[in-house]
Amino acid sequence: MSDVQTRLGHFIRLGLLLAFAACITVATPVMTFAAPYAAMVIDARTGKVLHSRNADTQLHPASLTKMMTLYIVFEAIKHGEISLDTVVTISANAAAEPPSKLGLRSGQRIKLRYLIRAAAVKSANDAATALGEAISGSEAAFAQRMTRTARALGMSRTTFKNAHGLTRAGHLSTARDMTTLGRHLLYDHPDYYNLFSRRSTDAGVRNVSNTNRRFLNAYRGADGIKTGYTSAAGFNLVASAERGSERIITTVFGGHSTASRNAKVAELMDLGFRRAPTTASLTRPRIPAYAGRGAVATPAGTGRTIRLVTAVRTSPRPTPRPTPSLMADVAEPAPDLLAAIETGVETVLESAALAEPVETIAVASLAPTAPSRPPHRPSTAEEEVASTIIAAAESTPVYSPEDDVLEIVTRISTSGGRHYGVTVGKYGSQFEAERILLKTALNELATLGDALRRAQNLSDGWHANFVGMTQASAELACRRLQARNTTCTVITPTS
Repeated sequence: MSDVQTRLGHFIRLGLLLAFAACITVATPVMTFAAPYAAMVIDARTGKVLHSRNADTQLHPASLTKMMTLYIVFEAIKHGEISLDTVVTISANAAAEPPSKLGLRSGQRIKLRYLIRAAAVKSANDAATALGEAISGSEAAFAQRMTRTARALGMSRTTFKNAHGLTRAGHLSTARDMTTLGRHLLYDHPDYYNLFSRRSTDAGVRNVSNTNRRFLNAYRGADGIKTGYTSAAGFNLVASAERGSERIITTVFGGHSTASRNAKVAELMDLGFRRAPTTASLTRPRIPAYAGRGAVATPAGTGRTIRLVTAVRTSPRPTPRPTPSLMADVAEPAPDLLAAIETGVETVLESAALAEPVETIAVASLAPTAPSRPPHRPSTAEEEVASTIIAAAESTPVYSPEDDVLEIVTRISTSGGRHYGVTVGKYGSQFEAERILLKTALNELATLGDALRRAQNLSDGWHANFVGMTQASAELACRRLQARNTTCTVITPTS
């Protein structure tokens, strides 16, 4: 019995060891994917494809959708449709969105900047819907704009049905299209790109953590962009990383888990950095034409350009002196005359900039009053400039040879006339008006950088004006200023 018991004990111990070994699993990432799987890797600097697999297969993008939601919001801010400080009232529709969400309540008021942070970092569905409704009035209208913008960006196989990416019939995209969108976010709106690398941020009602923080922490050089998950889509990710002068964008659709997806993206990133050249010329993607709310189209043939012919190019023969009332018989031009010339130039230019242009205005000629040139008088060039300026300023004929008529000419142009402007208020002193002009120009360099600043003294005070603008640039400047609660009115040629 002793041998039998001993052998039985050995068998029992062996069985227990085998059972324990069968329960042990190795903690390594499992490279399995929810079918189907798709991927794309590009050199972000050039857009060149370095790797692709099923890149044009239409799949569920999940929360990668929010990349387009945010792209349109950034575009709307840039063009003055809305501002970061716009207060948005949350609708019942937005508040009812399922998680992931910020927890917004119907009727709650919150600044746009916090909705942007929540959508970009937390991937909050209620924030994404609220953004769409704030821009387009309804989520359905916003989804249509999303699809139009996708086509303008070259995303030919993408259709959006909502602003957040929860599964819906017909809401589809591809790895190639989402990679394209990621590149446009990076280069079209660089001022906002830092949002996607924040590990956490203040979303107004609370701090939120980044859904992509594991990859951002694990992969060297990673700085974005967006995760996505639904049961139908699997685990998706559009990621970007920069090392030295190289930048790679990688997209994966259909991951089986966060860990396996991140491991695959890291593998493809490494492949991209190996294949990308060390140096390459940056070729930015083409920014699509703005077609949002308030966009101004300039019909062909409506713009007009003013060309003032005031410079004397030739002096074919001496001309008699003008009438004594216009030119003093002295060796040098009188100071009063020079001041009159300067004033006349300003008067002509200001009138031309603000008045409705005419097709042709000719400066008429008078018969000469003296047959020869006296010994003491200004030069021929001075005479002709003075004659032209005074004639234009006073609208009275002044001597000029019949065969040497000067003209102020306007012509029709498709480029748009620069005879519009904007006024940003009226003030009690020239100093205050000029101070406001400088401050406004510094805050709005994008649209006012090329405009002329002018403090104009009128009966009701000093008007702070920007002039020398096209109609489109003047209206865009006002929209952007008004979005920041700055008073602005467009000055038209008939104002």
